[in-house]
Amino acid sequence: MQAFPSSTPALKDPFEVIDPRFRPLTLLHTHLDLLHTGCRWAEGPVWFGDHNCLVWSDIPENRMLRWHPETGVSVFRADSNHSNGNTRDRQGRLVTCEHGKRRVTRTEHDGSITVIADSYGGRPLNAPNDVIVHSDGGIWFSDPTYGIMGHYEGFPAAQEQPTRNVYRVDPATGEIAIVVDDFTQPNGLAFSPDERTLYVADSSRSHDPDAGHHIRAFDVVDGRRLTNGRVFAAIEPGQPDGMRVDVEGNVWTSALDGVHVYAPDGTLLGKVRVPETVANLTFGGRKRNRLFIAATTSLYAVYVGTQGAV
Repeated sequence: MQAFPSSTPALKDPFEVIDPRFRPLTLLHTHLDLLHTGCRWAEGPVWFGDHNCLVWSDIPENRMLRWHPETGVSVFRADSNHSNGNTRDRQGRLVTCEHGKRRVTRTEHDGSITVIADSYGGRPLNAPNDVIVHSDGGIWFSDPTYGIMGHYEGFPAAQEQPTRNVYRVDPATGEIAIVVDDFTQPNGLAFSPDERTLYVADSSRSHDPDAGHHIRAFDVVDGRRLTNGRVFAAIEPGQPDGMRVDVEGNVWTSALDGVHVYAPDGTLLGKVRVPETVANLTFGGRKRNRLFIAATTSLYAVYVGTQGAV
């Protein structure tokens, strides 16, 4: 694939301050960089600090791309099974949600693929969407139906799970357990820095204007169970998709008009304005202070005044 410039200014002064607490999270004299364009639906960015590169999914094009600050963009995986969300586990291995094969996989250090989850209760999963890894090695993923709704992001198929769930995969036994089953369309996931809170997006407004468009918060018990579910924030305009948390515990979430930033108490602090609908984001760069944004056709980045939580 053609290499693109590592940074092209796309928007000066992209920060919108709503609460004074947002100002320390921003930087003066910075701008939103356009790193790449030409995707169909950019998703699932994950930073590889040891390789100084970012990998992300282009779901409809059935590929994963890689951006490096010196060499630009190249194809990371040409046939990705309509991959969506990505993360890394505690051994640095890539963990991926695949719409096409309705599974969660791990890419081993030698390049081989291990299937982590593809069914529950003897039935195929819906279409795993986003994934995170707890410090104990447990893998948590969401399982809405976007990947089986049509040909664009996967393959049309019947929903065989009675609900659309969030699951946890035990790191020792590989056992898959439902941790929450009352979402309409569970999507992005993020732990607070102390891992005592799990944030889960409900993005069901994407296909129903009257449906959910909020983030829920749950207390995490013993690293494996959830209690005390409550609405953390309602996203307007649009709906939440992927999200990340910074070292202060602020939640950075995707939205229709950019990235919205919420304090741990649920107050909207401000926004990073982006000229396309944002699907997902991650912190990266040498100091974890650069926010990479997957937004519809493009990959953007902006330096911020904080760091992503480890």
